[in-house]
Amino acid sequence: MGNDASTGEAAVTDGTSFNLSRLGNWGARDTFEVDRARTIAYAAATNDPITHHDDGIYAPPVFAVVPSTVMMADAAMSVVPDELMLRILHGEHDFRFHRPIEPGETLAVRARPIGIEGKSSGVVVTSHIETYSVGGGDLVNEQYFVGFFRGGHFDGARGEPSPAHVFDENLRAREPDFRATQTFDADQTFRYAQPAGDPMPIHLVDEFAKAMGLPGIIIHGLCTIAFISHALISRICPDDPARLKRLAVRLSSPAFPEQTITTAAWATGREHGRDRYAFETRSDSNQFVIQDGLAEFEPAFEKETV
Repeated sequence: MGNDASTGEAAVTDGTSFNLSRLGNWGARDTFEVDRARTIAYAAATNDPITHHDDGIYAPPVFAVVPSTVMMADAAMSVVPDELMLRILHGEHDFRFHRPIEPGETLAVRARPIGIEGKSSGVVVTSHIETYSVGGGDLVNEQYFVGFFRGGHFDGARGEPSPAHVFDENLRAREPDFRATQTFDADQTFRYAQPAGDPMPIHLVDEFAKAMGLPGIIIHGLCTIAFISHALISRICPDDPARLKRLAVRLSSPAFPEQTITTAAWATGREHGRDRYAFETRSDSNQFVIQDGLAEFEPAFEKETV
């Protein structure tokens, strides 16, 4: 699923056909076998340079979405009326990493919609996903997926709001602590689709993407997030990627094959025992691709004393 765009008339509802009884309720649990070859393929498909990921010691952090893609989308769509289901866009994603996914383990995944809010141009649904280890029973990661349904109408808000990770505009008064520049390959979307399990034609068929009002195929939104994850890890903790504990973004606009993106990051101090970085990513045309980025890392000295 990407930060996709499409065209067409808006589907407007009066709010009475929303299934609010689903809010807060978990759906059926699913299991997922973590195949080492697939985690390595995912790392390769996202140009990941981190040795732990390339060697299959850990799955890359954004691989966390692979076992849960269908369930998180189903959870969001379970709240909205039928006419809105196919109008879903990937608005925000907030990963909370308790530990890395390890190849060879079996995971259990469950998802629930937790909040809904009406906006001027559509409806926002927030879903919460939990991934556990079947063998150990420990919580491996949590995700908050924010789906935006274009053209719907819902008055007010119900349930829990999306977790906050707003960029502090005061940071612009100083230079970023570092910048990372990356370029997508021409075949990036084709390499990403299979290990990610995301064959949406907007990423693979040029004619289809153009029919949806785009210049051509677009990079999967989660592929963009994966690029940013290893850009941050490469600068902060390349030898210990497990230190990444949170990665939250708002997807602003799609990126394209062969496009260059630059992520600017500001260290914002330590909170609740973690080093925090605010970041944002622009394309080579100076358009925001990612906004309101927040990353949290376990400090090195605390990791060493565990």
